[in-house]
Amino acid sequence: MKYKEYNRSKAIEYAKKWAYSRNPNYYNYDTVGGDCTNFISQCIYGGSNVMNYNKENGWYYINGNNKSTSWTGVEFLYRFLTTNKSVGPYGKECEKKELDLGDIIQLSFNGSTFGHSLIVVNKQENNIYVAAHTFNTYNRDLETYSYKKIRSIKIEGVRMW
Repeated sequence: MKYKEYNRSKAIEYAKKWAYSRNPNYYNYDTVGGDCTNFISQCIYGGSNVMNYNKENGWYYINGNNKSTSWTGVEFLYRFLTTNKSVGPYGKECEKKELDLGDIIQLSFNGSTFGHSLIVVNKQENNIYVAAHTFNTYNRDLETYSYKKIRSIKIEGVRMW
């Protein structure tokens, strides 16, 4: 298996381009639970250019009806990124201070389940700025969100065949 670097600048370019609109190549899930993790997966794909088509535990998008649960589900994306030993992007949970541009943040608004995914697009001193869908935003200060729990995912690289 080959490894390559996650292209953080490509992930952020994608986030900037599509933060306030929808890429017509992907289904818009705003009316069926939210588009946040779909958008984040698109950004990660922009920086990795590799999908994992394993039907049971992969990460892929073919169309709105043929995609992995990890492409659009907050918990499933977390599980994929932090346990993936096969093809595609992989990462680990980290401290907020360890985040780099292009890494992922997930928020829990109720303190028990994580329900929102964001991508880091800017850092200045101790401030982190993010992009997200459902409630479209780009370069929003993370501290303007009202959340009870946060988890950070550092994308460590991409595996290819």
